[in-house]
Amino acid sequence: MLLKPFHLLAVSSLYTIRSAALTMSSNTNVLARLVASAYSIAEKSATIVRSIMSGGDLGIIEKTGANDLQTAADRLVQQSICSSLARKFPQLTIIGEEDLPSTDVEESLIETGESAEILKANFPNQYRNIKEEELVVWVDPLDGTKEYTEGLLDHVTVLIGVAYEGKAIAGVINQPYYNYQAGNNAVLGRTIWGVLGLGAFGFQLKEVPEGQHIVTTTRSHSSKLVNDCIDAINPDKVVRVGGAGNKIIQLIEGQASAYVFASPGCKKWDTCAPEAILHAVGGKLTDIHGNSFQYHKDVKHMNSAGVLAALRNYDYYFSRVPESVKQALVP
Repeated sequence: MLLKPFHLLAVSSLYTIRSAALTMSSNTNVLARLVASAYSIAEKSATIVRSIMSGGDLGIIEKTGANDLQTAADRLVQQSICSSLARKFPQLTIIGEEDLPSTDVEESLIETGESAEILKANFPNQYRNIKEEELVVWVDPLDGTKEYTEGLLDHVTVLIGVAYEGKAIAGVINQPYYNYQAGNNAVLGRTIWGVLGLGAFGFQLKEVPEGQHIVTTTRSHSSKLVNDCIDAINPDKVVRVGGAGNKIIQLIEGQASAYVFASPGCKKWDTCAPEAILHAVGGKLTDIHGNSFQYHKDVKHMNSAGVLAALRNYDYYFSRVPESVKQALVP
């Protein structure tokens, strides 16, 4: 069975669905239902990502160049996430990374499940009266696509971020290949989720030892500005990896103390879910100028003034950003 095509604005990949929702949870908190659904959808996304990899044909195309790729996993996962959410939450605004044509979506891509654990969680009272149409979801179906094509599978994440009044308030990050090098008996993949005011779950929070400065930054989009900013921090170690989601996981698991990207390459779908989870555990993510990101449905997609994030001691890293770097990156 095929779904009816849904409306897609080609430039922004903005999905606006006005059909009836198929299922309703007994939990009347829209945010709780949305995060619970996103959790299950992210887990299904992981199976799609792994299935395409094991099939051997990644369906790679270049969008704007060799460092900006799209695979079959990007396309199918975005269809799965956006269509699944749209069925349950018809008034939701969903913005996906991939510029895909309007097309029928295979029924096999639809996920209707909800995380029982999340539905039972005691969501903060300030979210109780949120309306579906007030929420914006930002989707990166395969964060770390280049690394996926190169077999660096631990860099890869699926990102689903939720914004309210322009602020990232909830996020789901799935790592399809978490534990993939741990042996046959290891559980493959995991899903991390968080809500501002509630906390973040699915991992063990850990900090870099006090006094150490370990910077995580881009693996494939480096530049003089990026390196100048890192040099000014004078870190003990620099870790260059792919994926914004992966970098935030490094912060919350004690593998890095700061995420520095002094470049305009990052987009809102890269940062919404990771920001929500980082903020839920007391961290901070901004642009290089210290400005908070806005996630309204009409905001520009590019984070043109870069990204600066830390789990602790954000002010220290912000104070080390050179004025020359700030002047080069216009908010």
